Amino acid sequence: MSTESSPLLSYRLFSVVDEGEMPGSRAQEEAPLVGGGAMGTPHPDPAGRLSTFFGVVVPTVLSMFSIVVFMRVGFVVGHAGFLQSLLMLVVAYVIILLTVLSVCAICTNGAIQGGGAYFMISRTLGPEFGGSIGLMFYLANVCACGVYILGLVEAVLDVFGADGTDPPGARILPQGYFYSFLYGSVVLLLCLLVCLVGARIYARAAFLIFLVVNLVLLDIFISFVAVGPRQVPVARDANHTVNASFTGFRLATLRANLPAMYSRDYTTNNVMTFATVFAVMFNGCTGIMAGSNMSGELRNASSSIPKGTIIAVVYTFVIYFLLFLMTSFTCERTLLKEDYGFFRSINLWPPLVLVGVYAASLSASMSSLIGASRILHALAKDDLFGIILAPAKIVSKGGNPWVAVLYTWALVQLVLFAGKLNTIAGIVTVFYLVAYAAVDLACLALEWASAPNFRPTFQLFSWHTCLLGIASCLLMMFLISPAGASGSLVLMLALLGSIHLRAPASSWGYISQALIFHQVRKYLLLLDVRKEHVKFWRPQMLLMVANPRSGAQLVRFVNDLKKGGLFVLGHVEIGELDTMPSDPVQAHYNFWLSLVDKLNVKAFVDLTLSPSVRQGTQHLLRITGLGGMKPNTLVLGFYDACVPDDEFLRHPAFSQAQERDPFGVDQPALQAHFPPVRGAGAPKALPPAEYVAIVSDAVKMHKNVCLARYFPRLDKERLFSCKAEGCFVDVWPLNLLRPDTPAYVDVCSLFLLQLACILTMVSSWRAARLRLFLCVESGDRGWLAKEEKLKELLGKLRIKAAIRAVAWDHVVALHGQRPAAGEPFLNPAAHRVTDEYLAAVNALVLQQGGQVAVRFLYLPRPPADTTAYERYLEQLEILTRDLGPTLLVHGLTPVTCTEL
Repeated sequence: MSTESSPLLSYRLFSVVDEGEMPGSRAQEEAPLVGGGAMGTPHPDPAGRLSTFFGVVVPTVLSMFSIVVFMRVGFVVGHAGFLQSLLMLVVAYVIILLTVLSVCAICTNGAIQGGGAYFMISRTLGPEFGGSIGLMFYLANVCACGVYILGLVEAVLDVFGADGTDPPGARILPQGYFYSFLYGSVVLLLCLLVCLVGARIYARAAFLIFLVVNLVLLDIFISFVAVGPRQVPVARDANHTVNASFTGFRLATLRANLPAMYSRDYTTNNVMTFATVFAVMFNGCTGIMAGSNMSGELRNASSSIPKGTIIAVVYTFVIYFLLFLMTSFTCERTLLKEDYGFFRSINLWPPLVLVGVYAASLSASMSSLIGASRILHALAKDDLFGIILAPAKIVSKGGNPWVAVLYTWALVQLVLFAGKLNTIAGIVTVFYLVAYAAVDLACLALEWASAPNFRPTFQLFSWHTCLLGIASCLLMMFLISPAGASGSLVLMLALLGSIHLRAPASSWGYISQALIFHQVRKYLLLLDVRKEHVKFWRPQMLLMVANPRSGAQLVRFVNDLKKGGLFVLGHVEIGELDTMPSDPVQAHYNFWLSLVDKLNVKAFVDLTLSPSVRQGTQHLLRITGLGGMKPNTLVLGFYDACVPDDEFLRHPAFSQAQERDPFGVDQPALQAHFPPVRGAGAPKALPPAEYVAIVSDAVKMHKNVCLARYFPRLDKERLFSCKAEGCFVDVWPLNLLRPDTPAYVDVCSLFLLQLACILTMVSSWRAARLRLFLCVESGDRGWLAKEEKLKELLGKLRIKAAIRAVAWDHVVALHGQRPAAGEPFLNPAAHRVTDEYLAAVNALVLQQGGQVAVRFLYLPRPPADTTAYERYLEQLEILTRDLGPTLLVHGLTPVTCTEL
């Protein structure tokens, strides 16, 4: 099926615009961005700026009146009949009007300055939408320029071609595919020369062209009434002439023209359908952006754009309706189908129609070429497509982007290979519909985001009109050309994704961020903590980081451990706000967020200012998160005398060269912000008693606690490089500091097991195998029952783990006096845990064979007596000495479930 349509007089960007003041000109290029709107440009005296009529109505009407109004009215009515033609007109203008409402809403949202539609959309919605829509506008203008030129060539050959309809003396131009291409190339070259000189030549003639086009239309309407019935000979070739009738106003003619009668189009020899005819007709409705593109030259853009655009749309609709009606009343179908230029044959003065056709087509071709080149220049200046468009930034001394003009000329030259107007009209229509749908989508996104700063002065729109506009555009796209519509949408999505991935961050503002905020707030309100269930529990980690230079590896490990849960990096700045002129924490967020980007972890950052680390941690445990997304687990680095390594020096993310950071934090600044690691012999800022107090506070606040030791030694790449050997994640569910209060299935040991299982579920840890150690004594005859009970439990919990029984008689013997068999353990303090016992436990853990990646150990609750805090810490240090990456875990919340 051939696709047909043609947006034909495109006045696109420039009407009466001085070359030096155009979007993309040097004056604009030197101006700064103003807020989130369009480009800030130096403006002339308001008295010299354009009114609604000259700035909006004239360019928009010229854009919507093109060769369609002179050369395709008969084509539409002849094939579709009056009723379907009227339906096409209404559908087209409904789509146009819905898009106009969206454009007016965006344009009136704040002060509008120079820059055109691309600048307004990109500065409002961000580079992804702006860049993709901008490029679609550019391609639409390129194709439209080719359509206008082909339409002009067709109009010339219809009169002066060897197979033309005029007397033999006028048929001086040879015809054929390559001749049409040659004539189109000559016209395009003429347009190129004008555009290289500058837009000023064309802009000064815009109002004159407007008058000429309307004068020709007036002459056509008068001719319908003044010219009497006549026979019009229509010659399709040298040997075939058809007689067609102009009947004047007759009801019989109207009745004959009411139904559709699709047949072959004599220019393409393809059978027409509703979709192909609509594609051609819709091109007469494009160009609604011309007024908004003049925003920088208007006296009052917020008022002029809505008024002028709507006036132009209503005016052109009335003209098209009257032309369809009068044509249906006065012309036989044969005349309409066999002579698309029949207005000349029934006109009082036929040459005047030719003047209108040629003026409209040539004007549209030049304005499309100029408009497309300015859009391309604007895209190039924003660096959204990299080196491909970099040369298009070059401008002449007068500010004319001549390289962008050459780019556009070359692309239009390729479009001319299509040969016939109706051949590429459908492609142009699809491009415009994609662009219009994108504008409606942009306005819909702004409306749904509910941003307080989106309050346009134009109020005649709603999310319903935006949604209806999107749906109607998509429907007509697929009706016109399913393949073309699919290809256009894929192209637009590819552009959007490409810009999103590679374009640098901008200060324009991102609609995606507003939408995400709106949705996250809505779903956070729906996340009711009262509806939590253990089946859907997940770890939500607060990792306290004193200095990321020594904690980068632990940050990455906890990122693996979170299993899609909340992960927050917490940090406490020591100080009193009363003694400071301003809060120092706010200025540090960018550095921490850049650190998150560098480490490639999915984490939030929460910083606080407090007189002590303990108070700051309490603050973060209480206030971090929102609603049902609050930390349930505190992770701390282990408190020991080890001299930390500077992980920034060996981490690849901090050693590679980096381009300029879009948020102002480059690599040297990030390195300089975080202080050097503590050297050997340097005192710690945090006393040991305060460290244990933090653990105790977290337990009192019913938070799970994890203490991480030796994680700078964790090397996942080395561990998993030799898959034949394999590595293990070891779990010791027994409270090794209190072996006489054993329970392999208490809440804490199950929490320990759950975390280890979660770790092995992460894709990068799936090569690791889980081992569960069961400590047994030679005199304990019930250990087989314990093992069976553990196996049954693991089966119910769907955890794949190997259970290994470990004899530890020699270890238990060092634990001191123990109660006799069956005697309750009433006084734990009487059985002190000796260093020898702890060293023996440590040796036992180390003796287990295999390459161990991480060990999970039971963390006992801190003692109630604060004077025992340091001894508690000493015991943990001896227990975990030289074990490699070890996580001591104290769990308080049930986290496993055997039910469906």
